Amino acid sequence: MLPAYISKAAPNPESARAPWYKNTAPTYAGVFLWVVFYREIGGALDHASPAVCLVALVLAGLISYGLFYYVPALMGMRTGFPLYVVGSSTFGTQGGYLMPGLLMGVLQVGWMSVNAFVATTFILTAFGSKAGPGSVPFGLIAAVWALGLGYVGAKGIQYVARFALYLNAVPLLMILVVFAKNGGGIGQYAPPHPNSYLGLTMLIQIVVGFFATAGAAGVDFGMSSRNEEDVRWGGLVGILLAVVVAGGLPLLAVAGAHVLYGVQDYHFDSAIAQTGSFAGIAFFLFAVASVAPMCFSSFIAGNSLSTMIPGVARITSTMVGAVIAAILAMTGVAADLVGLFTIIGASFGPICGAMVADYWLSGKKWAGPREGINFAGYGAWAVGFLIGILPFLPISEGAKPYLQPAAVYSFVGGFVVYAILAKLGLQSKPIAVSSIAPSR
Repeated sequence: MLPAYISKAAPNPESARAPWYKNTAPTYAGVFLWVVFYREIGGALDHASPAVCLVALVLAGLISYGLFYYVPALMGMRTGFPLYVVGSSTFGTQGGYLMPGLLMGVLQVGWMSVNAFVATTFILTAFGSKAGPGSVPFGLIAAVWALGLGYVGAKGIQYVARFALYLNAVPLLMILVVFAKNGGGIGQYAPPHPNSYLGLTMLIQIVVGFFATAGAAGVDFGMSSRNEEDVRWGGLVGILLAVVVAGGLPLLAVAGAHVLYGVQDYHFDSAIAQTGSFAGIAFFLFAVASVAPMCFSSFIAGNSLSTMIPGVARITSTMVGAVIAAILAMTGVAADLVGLFTIIGASFGPICGAMVADYWLSGKKWAGPREGINFAGYGAWAVGFLIGILPFLPISEGAKPYLQPAAVYSFVGGFVVYAILAKLGLQSKPIAVSSIAPSR
């Protein structure tokens, strides 16, 4: 018998789908226009010139689109099913409970907590308050933010897209203002510790590690796409173009701030501060712009939890996740951004790699749910995850730069290992189920 999360699944009907510019593109763009993405991205400038960094962003955008997003989104469009049903082919009907099912939900709750923490910090900074985690003002704002936007995300992708479509203009305008203030010094910037290879791979790792879960969630976005053209354009605009714009302009602003104002660190916050009296407004509006990615995370978390636990209403499971996110933000646990990005990239790189391998081995289509636990999928994930965390293990410091971009290598590892194990007979057999719609 099939688990309830599969047997009770129904394909998203054609009537509920929309063009790429109404759902996929604006929502993905909102993820990259979130200040958390480009707040620390300038660190690559310590080793690479602005020109090399721009090349790295283009490469990272292409990798995110071509490897992590396109095939999952295509399967979502063709089947109409969410990630957790589609993933039952790669990991099995029983194995799919943990991966990508509950793992995606848990990680998205983590993203919700990060969002609430950063947005609350920016709001208080805008009003000149130094209140931090554990204080009453911080706790109240974080709670209202997490619970209120968690509810919006629980209502579905159409509401998330509506927020993203209009709110994306806010961070884009702020980025342009900060760039205009700092851009004059870009041509004179020189990296203090030049190593173009290190800067290039570091920046690719930052972008791809940030995007990894959103790439797998391409299945859910594909559900709302009408055809392959929607899948392509939604990704090219919402991912590739957004990475170059939302990553490139802040990075160039940071480089300019170093030359014009003697800024010593590589935080985008420091470039914002150079806008003078406008800085307070900018911090507040960057917080407002965090609405779209918060709704995105709560939507994906709700998809995961409600699919894996079908007996609990979507709104209930999403709000439970929002409560947990609020607590993590209020206590300051969510402040460890680097650790979270590391786990996400290492976890979902091989998941995406294994899914793509399964797709190709099945004749470029979704094979349907597979029996029990698909050991080819779990073996691919284990090897890929190990590859993804290698740079963070106690190994030679001289070797670590050559292990990046780890998120990309973990994808390749997942792809190759899945293909090998499948050929060795460790891939579970598909289950013939009439209620599961065939691929288009």
